[in-house]
This record gives sequence, structure tokens and C-alpha cells, in this order.
Amino acid sequence: MVHLHVHTEYSLLDGAARVSDLAARARELGYKALAITDHGAMYGVVDFYNACKKEGIKPILGIETYVTQGAMQERPATGGQRDYAHLVLLAQNETGYRNLVKLSSLAFTEGFYYRPRIDYEVLSRHTEGVICLSACIAGDIPRLLLEGRQQ
Repeated sequence: MVHLHVHTEYSLLDGAARVSDLAARARELGYKALAITDHGAMYGVVDFYNACKKEGIKPILGIETYVTQGAMQERPATGGQRDYAHLVLLAQNETGYRNLVKLSSLAFTEGFYYRPRIDYEVLSRHTEGVICLSACIAGDIPRLLLEGRQQ
């Protein structure tokens, strides 16, 4: 088993696991790999990578990004309340990692509105080497399923 949706101390107000402790515990439990998918940013990936390597764990680098339905430059009148969905993105290789860094940077420099956001159009331009997961209950896919919609 490999946990692919993991928040660390770098997910402010959501993650409590320290990167070094997380990697050590994963080794104790016999994990071969572990992902980091902090909210909105990739601040912890270097520390996570080094900690996992030290413990003999394969690091899987990722992010749980915020995806807005409209253009990420738009500033809806909702005051930032639920104008986005969560989406987990994992780097499959170096190209994927570079794409995640690009998406994270764009989210902060062009899409920031209460949170660092991207949109589906920008995501579609940076998909090579990226694996996408449906995320948590705040993702588009889980939300549609809860509404009884399959399309």
C-alpha cells in the first residue's frame, strides 16, 4: 500500500505530520513509497524528498491544488468561498515535477485569490508526466458523485 494523498506540516491549518517523522514512520511500517500532497504549494517537497531518501522510501512528489471553474484570473464575488475544487496532482517523472512547479507558480502569480488557484485550461497545458487523482470530498468528482451525477 502507498498513501498518495498526504498533508505535512506545510499544509497550514490542515497537516500536522513533520516530514522527517512521516518518512521514519513510513519506514517503520514497511512502506516502499510515500507521497506528499500539501495544499496549494510545494514548499515541503525538497525536505520530503531528502527525508524519504534517508529512510529508503521512494518519494512521490505532488500537490493538492485548488482548481477554479472559471478563469483563474477572475475574482468572483463569492469572497473566495468555494469557488474552487481540490485536485491531487502527482509527478510521474522529472517532466511532471517541472509541470507541477509551473502550475504551483502560476497559481500564486496569476491565480491567487484567497488561495493559490489554477483553472482547467492552464492545467491542460501542463499535463505531461502528471498523474491526476480525484482528491478529497472537496473535489469535483466526489462532489458530483454525492449529488448522484455521473457526468
